[in-house]
Amino acid sequence: MAIKDLQARQGNVNLTLEIVEKAAPREFEKFGKKGRVCNAKAKDDSGSITLTLWNDDVDTVNVGDKVQIENGWVSEWQGELQLGTGKFGKLTVVEKGTGKPAEAAPPKEDISEEEIL
Repeated sequence: MAIKDLQARQGNVNLTLEIVEKAAPREFEKFGKKGRVCNAKAKDDSGSITLTLWNDDVDTVNVGDKVQIENGWVSEWQGELQLGTGKFGKLTVVEKGTGKPAEAAPPKEDISEEEIL
């Protein structure tokens, strides 16, 4: 399976990807439980996709790592496909990158053109 073949609401996705970018993690609270999430940009030979990292995976994955997604789930946010492990999927680091921690990019925020001016 390749990134170019992915479609929104597709499950049972199995891919090996390289992490090329990682945003700063965000904390959240849902149903009284705290958690962390961040987005990473992942690529293969066919393209790139946003990979959503949850909780422990936030610290496990760094730029340059190759990760394997088993039984992943593709969603869509604001017209952009996003890949995650969902409830039943698994993320495994199969090859560590340079060993350096990722430089965190600032989290994406929706800013209108008017706010910038």
